[in-house]
Amino acid sequence: MANIQYYDVILKPVVTEKSMAGMSEKKYTFLVHTDANKTMIKEAVERMFEGAKVKKVNTMNLDGKNKRRGRIVGQTSKMKKAIVQLTEDSKDIELFGSL
Repeated sequence: MANIQYYDVILKPVVTEKSMAGMSEKKYTFLVHTDANKTMIKEAVERMFEGAKVKKVNTMNLDGKNKRRGRIVGQTSKMKKAIVQLTEDSKDIELFGSL
């Protein structure tokens, strides 16, 4: 397994209608490193966002899509998505506050 630091685990937030609707239940969606596991994701969220306490983490692996450009056929890269649910007494993540 690769040596992944906590700041390398979370790549970017996922901003969709479904992920924004989950914010009312304190569920936040992130794209994460493909080698990261649930404990690494939990540690990264709690260390990167002050006052956040993670209740549970759900992850899913997304396969790359087939793309073609003329005769050349290729595939986009694989991704991993994590849905992080915070406890009721934890602070909201400020990254999503302005959206």
